[in-house]
Amino acid sequence: MSHSTGFAAIEGIDRLTYSSDGTAENFAKARQCFLDWGLSLLVDVAEELLFETSNGAQVRILIPSHADLQGKTAIEAGATLREVTWGMQGEGALREAAQDPHGLQHRFQRSIKRAVDTKGSPSNTWGSVQRVNSPSPVYERAQPVEIGHVVLFTQKIAEAAAFYESLGFVLSDSYPGRGAFLRCAPEAGHHDIFLLQVPGKAQGLNHVAFTVRDIHEVFGGGLAMSRAGWKTQLGPGRHPVSSAYFWYFECPVGGLIEYNADEDHLTADWQPREFTPGPTVFAEWAIDGGIDGHTRRQPQVAAGGQFLSEKRH
Repeated sequence: MSHSTGFAAIEGIDRLTYSSDGTAENFAKARQCFLDWGLSLLVDVAEELLFETSNGAQVRILIPSHADLQGKTAIEAGATLREVTWGMQGEGALREAAQDPHGLQHRFQRSIKRAVDTKGSPSNTWGSVQRVNSPSPVYERAQPVEIGHVVLFTQKIAEAAAFYESLGFVLSDSYPGRGAFLRCAPEAGHHDIFLLQVPGKAQGLNHVAFTVRDIHEVFGGGLAMSRAGWKTQLGPGRHPVSSAYFWYFECPVGGLIEYNADEDHLTADWQPREFTPGPTVFAEWAIDGGIDGHTRRQPQVAAGGQFLSEKRH
């Protein structure tokens, strides 16, 4: 389904609003988690935290009693995602606020994101040398560029997909009756929303993805989170459906957070594919439990900084 005429085009996610579980401990833990994740802290008060990515996309965390949450439904109990704000660009009117079939709130605004002068490291693939006299970077931590996508558990996949398509979202790929990958425009990254219907699984937040520059930053960011003590859910790994590299961590304010890089870019010429769910369809490869953030560092310290193949006497 194409964009409805008269409305500005949805560019991507401008802001995510989470609710904490109401405890001071959870609020403080969320603050530290997103700082370690690599976001910049803009607002730090008793009822609200506000972070931003490099391009100005925002993560807002509120206590449950905050005035902005009153009278609004939640998609699940406890700490979770409460609202997605979509940035819009170009001519046309802004859409009115809406609520999806799960009760997730959606708002629309002129995009606040800014252009950033940053690029990932090109790869020297066979037959196409893109990096000359320039080594690939090593990242000590990640600094996410933007918010990439949201994934929701649903038991209303057809109804939910129709809701997003009514906003102009386009189906990229699917697990028929089980999953729908939707992008916000005909030409865009592989998906901005993924709806996942798992038998017996209640609706709620699965995860939010943050886009980083390249695969090296996925590894650097994941290792830094591991060193900071955050728990890996899965990763690093690679998704065959979107081609993206990933690393998932548990998030104090609901679901998971993901470092994501090298996602497919699609145009209106793309024809949606259908997949049968399975472990190797979800992940071509993945490391369960992550990589120790100190991997090969402790042996190096013990070796006095020498090559590990060199033995000290």
